[in-house]
Amino acid sequence: MYDSTDVAKAAIKLAITSSRTSEEQLIRKLKEKDILAVAVDVGGNIIETIHIVIERAILASRKNKLTTECHVHDGAIAGAAREAIMQIASKASGLNGGGKIGICRHKEHLSVCIFMSIGLLHLNEVVIGLGHRSIPEISDITEK
Repeated sequence: MYDSTDVAKAAIKLAITSSRTSEEQLIRKLKEKDILAVAVDVGGNIIETIHIVIERAILASRKNKLTTECHVHDGAIAGAAREAIMQIASKASGLNGGGKIGICRHKEHLSVCIFMSIGLLHLNEVVIGLGHRSIPEISDITEK
């Protein structure tokens, strides 16, 4: 059984993978440990695209069965993604960025990590944001 720290570490590791191959390998390894995971690429003007980043996180988590389509799960993903974005927003104001969202879940623990390179031309800043939520397990929702 893993706790919130383990799930957060997994999300960070996933967000910082450098290639699609390493991302897919990590997702398989995490699944063997009963940690569900998905990664999504993001980019653009960070402040202007906050809603797009949150939407991509929600849709990716649904599509890969980390969450179901319900307001509790959607709200948890949106809240954790927004928390992660706010941690990087001060460095991103008015600038473009590119990076990856790593989302991991084990039972009731859900973590969203955003890892990005933000900047102008070759003057990039590397930033990371992390959000966590506790939510009911999917079986708890489908049984009711």
